[in-house]
Amino acid sequence: MTEQELRLIRVAGFAIAVLLALGLQRLSPHARAQRSTRVNTGLWLVNIVVTGTICGACVCFAARWATDGSIGLLNWYAAPAWFAFPISVAFLDLVSYGWHRANHRIPFLWRWHQVHHSDTALSVSTALRFHPGELLLSLPVRLAAVVLLGVPVVAVVVFEVTFTLANAVEHGDINLPKRFETVMARLLVTPALHRWHHTTNVPERDSNFGTIFSVWDRWLGTFTPNDSSTAVQTGLPGLSSVTLRGALLLPLQRTAF
Repeated sequence: MTEQELRLIRVAGFAIAVLLALGLQRLSPHARAQRSTRVNTGLWLVNIVVTGTICGACVCFAARWATDGSIGLLNWYAAPAWFAFPISVAFLDLVSYGWHRANHRIPFLWRWHQVHHSDTALSVSTALRFHPGELLLSLPVRLAAVVLLGVPVVAVVVFEVTFTLANAVEHGDINLPKRFETVMARLLVTPALHRWHHTTNVPERDSNFGTIFSVWDRWLGTFTPNDSSTAVQTGLPGLSSVTLRGALLLPLQRTAF
């Protein structure tokens, strides 16, 4: 598969994920609160410029470099695709869980991650609300994970598309049917589970760190159940709204959110 084909798959996967999440949000909204779409989209555009300039497709390049050099566990053992792909997706999601949890535990990392939590009304666009500093700090972790495991480049793209879909849906202002939601939450992160992660209640905010799979939270003691019937106040305590400029400057403030 060529680099151009991989880029097309990534772009198409992003577009499909966002459109699907927006469709669910429109069909079955949860809170119908006023959304911060302008700020969130602004941060996304800033991130495209910053990360595109510094990194671009470097994660895919790292995967190809590891494969060509037979670096990483999957390459050392010549793992077949049927085994390498699901293991890669699960492992990279576990790494994401660990990084996310660290962002809540380490004050320096929280300075950047709090920008994401400053959204007072969750919506699909909240999935785009990240400070460029946080994305750049996460880059060495992502690259190291890909190289150490020896993730195939196509598996990287599969993970990115799956991760993007999960991220868009779980941040959506979406209600799911209770029976379906209960079954889904046994394995996957639902909008209701992630909504609880964005609560203004600090102790309860430090739970439900998963993005694709909910099992990491269940197994590692950070799971808090929730369903669509629960109303959750989201955002940061004492912060009612943030402009784009305010969001970019928020990590420079010595806050105690």
